[in-house]
Amino acid sequence: MKKAVIIGGGISGLATAYLLREKAAARGLHLDMTLLEKERRTGGKMWSIKDEGYLCEWGPNGFLDSKPQTLELCAQLGISDLLLRSNDDARKRFIFSGGMLHRLPENGVKFFMSKLISWPGKLRLAMEPFAPAPPPGVDETLAAFGRRRLGKEALQKLIAPMVSGIFAGDPETMSLKSCFPRIAELERDYGGLVMAMLRLARKKRRERAEGKVVSSAAGPGGVLTSFREGIQQLTDLIAARLGCETVCTGQSVTSVRTGESVPYRVTTETGEFDADLVIIAAPSYAAADILHELDQEVASVLTEIPSAPMTVVCFGYERDDIVHDLIGFGYLIPREEGMNILGTLWDSSIFENRAPDGYILLRSMMGGACFPEYGQLPDEEVVRRVRDDLKTTMGITGAPAFIRIFRHEKAIPQYTVGHGGRLRAIDEKLQSHPGLLLTGNSYRGVGLNDCVAAAVRAAEQGVAYLTGR
Repeated sequence: MKKAVIIGGGISGLATAYLLREKAAARGLHLDMTLLEKERRTGGKMWSIKDEGYLCEWGPNGFLDSKPQTLELCAQLGISDLLLRSNDDARKRFIFSGGMLHRLPENGVKFFMSKLISWPGKLRLAMEPFAPAPPPGVDETLAAFGRRRLGKEALQKLIAPMVSGIFAGDPETMSLKSCFPRIAELERDYGGLVMAMLRLARKKRRERAEGKVVSSAAGPGGVLTSFREGIQQLTDLIAARLGCETVCTGQSVTSVRTGESVPYRVTTETGEFDADLVIIAAPSYAAADILHELDQEVASVLTEIPSAPMTVVCFGYERDDIVHDLIGFGYLIPREEGMNILGTLWDSSIFENRAPDGYILLRSMMGGACFPEYGQLPDEEVVRRVRDDLKTTMGITGAPAFIRIFRHEKAIPQYTVGHGGRLRAIDEKLQSHPGLLLTGNSYRGVGLNDCVAAAVRAAEQGVAYLTGR
């Protein structure tokens, strides 16, 4: 019987363990598997906290249904009927600029009618087909790409807020190819974004007529999806399916080293586990500590992947105290507006069951790569700054009836310039350690769908290694 150890009990580790067990069974492989999680609970950053009738998400609040990975996992688990789609109005998203909220336009006509971008900025955007090609052999930053193809104003009001909303990142340091590989591919294949959208639209119409479907140039799209009891319900269900005989919480892994009778020995603060296969689904900085004894070069590269801090602030209000209509997803704020928060999600407008009857729940984000010092602010200062910004952006003057603050010292991995080279170096060095795999959101995608897709790959690679195929 082969032995496998999964390190990390967030969505990446749990999904990897479940899929590894299923794929091993399908191939007739008898597998003794253990999942080690340092905390007393599983789920990692997927933590749905219920308090005073509110449901606050400590981390992510869902996944987009436009990619198949998480939906397929839910189908395998038999829990598709528990999925909760966001309200239709959640398609409406806003940018705060110039003292007001601007709805992000959904098409070209609405874009040119919008006051978010000035007419000089719109003319600069219209020149996108004539923008210069990317410099050859350069890992271009998102900021450099934005200025080159779309202009300074579009960078400030469109690209930078999007980067802060997804990565809590700084576009001046983030890699285009690593953060948004699809956009880099479109420019490479079609010479520009406008040309790509036109050609893909024609291709989509043609293939739709033939009964086929093709992706659009507009990105992933889709409907935000979660569960009535919060996104943690997914990790709780996977952990329950794996069972307490597999999932061991309160087990902090200190090292992975070469074993004696088996390839690897995993050491925790309380014991040791032998393994033929080890899959580390912990963040890169934790993986670096775990692998330091086995391979200092791999550990060194892993430490080069930074993470941005984040403070999440949940405010609950009586609905009658809020003048703003709250019809939508929420808004992001360009850095140039001089606000304290990166943006605010209207959580109770996105999903049902997020606030008591007659109340609403707002979730604001503070910090990120551009403002790491905000993570050190005391709670009372955090509350004051968020209230000041909500007054400016939404006209909210009253005190919240409910306050919860969640702090993440290392919230989201940053795919900075050189990230692709770091991944290639890690992959090359891991060839010296067959049966040792890394997965999670530190490498090839930070979203929930990305984590599940990486778990699928890790499970497939793990079974292939164990079976010699």
